[in-house]
Amino acid sequence: MTDRTTAQPAEPEQAPGPSERATTHSLPAHLAVDPHDNRRQVLYWRLLARLFDPEEQAALESASLAVVKDIGLPPALLDPKTSVDSVVQRHPELAAELDGLMAPAPTEAEAEAEAEAEAETDDGDGDGDDARDRAAEVRRAALVSKVLLNVFATGSGAVSAGELARWQSDAGWLERALGCAPGDLRGGRAGGGAGAAGPGVSPTGTGGRGTAPDLSRLIPAIGPELGAIEADLVKRMRLREVLADPRLAAQLTPSMSLIEQLLQDKNNLSGVALANAKDLIRRFVDEVAEVLRTQVEKAAVGALDRSVPPKRVFRNLDLDRTIWKNLTNWSPEEERLYVDRLYYRHTARKTTPQRLIVVVDQSGSMVDSMVNCTILASIFAGLPKVDVHLIAYDTQALDLTPWVHDPFETLLRTNLGGGTDGTVAMALAQPKIAEPRNTVVVWISDFYEWQSEPLFESMAAIHRSGAKFIPVGSVTSSGRGSVNPWFRERFKDLGTPVISGHIRKLVHELKTFLT
Repeated sequence: MTDRTTAQPAEPEQAPGPSERATTHSLPAHLAVDPHDNRRQVLYWRLLARLFDPEEQAALESASLAVVKDIGLPPALLDPKTSVDSVVQRHPELAAELDGLMAPAPTEAEAEAEAEAEAETDDGDGDGDDARDRAAEVRRAALVSKVLLNVFATGSGAVSAGELARWQSDAGWLERALGCAPGDLRGGRAGGGAGAAGPGVSPTGTGGRGTAPDLSRLIPAIGPELGAIEADLVKRMRLREVLADPRLAAQLTPSMSLIEQLLQDKNNLSGVALANAKDLIRRFVDEVAEVLRTQVEKAAVGALDRSVPPKRVFRNLDLDRTIWKNLTNWSPEEERLYVDRLYYRHTARKTTPQRLIVVVDQSGSMVDSMVNCTILASIFAGLPKVDVHLIAYDTQALDLTPWVHDPFETLLRTNLGGGTDGTVAMALAQPKIAEPRNTVVVWISDFYEWQSEPLFESMAAIHRSGAKFIPVGSVTSSGRGSVNPWFRERFKDLGTPVISGHIRKLVHELKTFLT
């Protein structure tokens, strides 16, 4: 074999030798090396290398550049300093590819149904795994790498307002890639800001695929991780300097992490910086209030009050009942129905005057819940026959009831941080319970208290009095937060388990009781 090859070196089109033919034909099809697999691995190895080491690996960079050019994607995808928005602005066709790019795989039942559908349309040629579009998988790997690298490789050191805005925009694209609307995973509201690129391109668009995907199978849950990264970026930003410059402040997009920093630092701001901080807080409050107001409107409402006569207007006309009750007046000869009486639907609902007392732990660990619940209290305060009282506490308690209708003013009067002593808040709350049967007390805290047993006894007494007591551990979009296990077990034994998770749970509980 060696001599034959040496004697005839100038015949490149010579048929493979026996050993080469044996090697080629003896490998099973599923073991053959696919160049698309190699390309995809190069892109993902580069992603891992850049996430764990900011230094470039020359071999991986050059190989990745060759792959990206070969599949017809812009080289800017490999530049971590270029935002996803910038890439999409220059190549608008990529926006559609990014939407839902990383949405969770279908469940087993969905996968089986899809496999059955494919089997019905199969030509019977036995392609199997060869039916995969491996070239499309390489393209997907390049796009996924861009989004993940921009969001999770945040580096270290100081952060400018522009860099924060760019990260928030990139995070919006990640949320779109996961099938969600921008901002949903970080704060339950639409994102966007100065970095928006315009309709159809920017992550401020609708994004997603219409139906929210099931992200519960993601480990770890990605929402809290995104929130933690954003909070770290905000802390690394020279916020006071940014707020003092209207041009830089205009680049900031309101978020829960940013609002927390503003509320903690508001006493150190003045002039232009304070005005810009208030504007950011007001914008965020309005956005969250709009979301929560929609949830309150959709929640269950009270039972119909049949003691109130129905209003006799056309929109309340019960046509089916009217026809049924007048069937005895049907004239077969004339084929005509004579109506003696019209019947109307009852629309009035039972609304007993109720009192809602919201007690909020204003320690730093509860800022997310405090912002949400303060806004929620203002929404319920606008409902008819609902008397809302709001108390905030750390080691001291503050009655914020006079400002409960304006969550913006309420938040400006809070003082985040410090210890936690719920007994001082209980001293303000108990006198407000005039009619226990018509009172609901919502206590929002992580329940890491200085005086645990006396506070729990007071809470149990409220429950036994007939008032509805709702302990709330965390009401955020992500559900992240811890609750003192000692309190959690005792609330469970009391029959009032702690509510934790999405704020919709609290909305449902309150709306059911108050209306």
